[in-house]
Amino acid sequence: MFTGIVEEIGAVKAVKRNGPSLRLVLSAVKVLDDVKLGDSIAVNGICLTVTTFDDATFSVDVMPETLKASSLDGVKPGTPVNLERAMPANGRFGGHFVSGHVDGVGRITKKRPLANAVYVDIQCDRALLSYIVPKGSISVDGTSLTVFDVSERRFTLSLIPHTYSETVLGMKQTGDLVNLECDLLAKYMEKIVGQSKMTLESLAEQGYGKAGW
Repeated sequence: MFTGIVEEIGAVKAVKRNGPSLRLVLSAVKVLDDVKLGDSIAVNGICLTVTTFDDATFSVDVMPETLKASSLDGVKPGTPVNLERAMPANGRFGGHFVSGHVDGVGRITKKRPLANAVYVDIQCDRALLSYIVPKGSISVDGTSLTVFDVSERRFTLSLIPHTYSETVLGMKQTGDLVNLECDLLAKYMEKIVGQSKMTLESLAEQGYGKAGW
């Protein structure tokens, strides 16, 4: 489990392709402080497992399904990435529940400064927009953010200077892809409501609720 509070910006050092999968070597500093084999580190919001490491880098394997659902297929040596270690049991919960299981990708369509903020419009699939609400939470490239506005095809974020300078969102341009993970609680709620609806419909088909029952 992660919180969406990015610890540092690392960089892709090497990309090793193996058919439809990847092995990435990433340079980092802070997240290597207490790293162990098998640890989980979120790379641009994707929960990946440390397979090797040294004083300056760590390696992760990326499965085909992860490549399909994320923007990692487009990374190359030098690409900056957000990094966050899994939250310890005694850690401070600064963002929101982030699982590191990306729901899909969005595309930046506009960036515009206003006073001390930068507004960012992101277009994404309508299926994802159903989980996104104004003032709700979303993880964008692993950064916990509050949704400012939502329309039929896009949503808008308002980034403070710290977030803009301390995450890769400040480096991304119009047209760039970002990884999106919708609010975990919203997805659970949809599941519960859907199951309840199916149960009620099943009972109705069996005649429950009619006169005589």
